[in-house]
Amino acid sequence: MSSGVGVNNECLDVFQQLKSKRAFKYVIYKLSDDKKEIVVDSKSDNADYDDFVAALPPKDCRYAVYDFEYERANEGKRNKICFFIWSPDEAPIKSKMLYASSKDAIRKRLDGIAIEVQGTDLSEVAYETVLEKATRTSR
Repeated sequence: MSSGVGVNNECLDVFQQLKSKRAFKYVIYKLSDDKKEIVVDSKSDNADYDDFVAALPPKDCRYAVYDFEYERANEGKRNKICFFIWSPDEAPIKSKMLYASSKDAIRKRLDGIAIEVQGTDLSEVAYETVLEKATRTSR
């Protein structure tokens, strides 16, 4: 189901900077106030994973990309770009429905995503949970 929501060009520009130049560690996207397009909510170039998770609102939905860095035994450091759909239990139903129906509008435009994570509570976006997904897709 498509909601007809567009994607602001800044969303794609900032994603390319994260992906190509490693200019940002994460980018959080939201629906504009008029609910007609997806826009950049916030971005950071110097944040650890806990800072990223803390930036997700506890009572509203968001999309996000995070440049996830981890180490594998005998293989060294690795990076994977993760796409997050944050839809906390406390978010309004209307918001959850709109974000769910608009996800493909942005997801299909972000080329190079390695992992997709859906989170409804903090345990689903915990570092260990994402690390397990990242290492599972590395094999």
